[in-house]
Amino acid sequence: MNLPDAMRMILAESAAYPELMRVARDAYDDLAAGRRVHHATLSWVVREASRKDLYGVLIRKHGAAVFDDVITVLCREIDRQAPVPSR
Repeated sequence: MNLPDAMRMILAESAAYPELMRVARDAYDDLAAGRRVHHATLSWVVREASRKDLYGVLIRKHGAAVFDDVITVLCREIDRQAPVPSR
């Protein structure tokens, strides 16, 4: 699974949550156009999807393996972009 596909999965299940849907749609549009989405936006989407229990919906509808793929792709991108704190 690639990053736009992962964001599309979140977007597809977020209709009941307008703010999450708006941010996910904007992020998906940027990713589909080949633009980068800032790690803070991706982190917000991951946190908000968890708060709204979209993870449970994804698991029930698509299975645990798909859910794992979605979260893994999003978290790897966040990790890739996030600054490393200096010690």
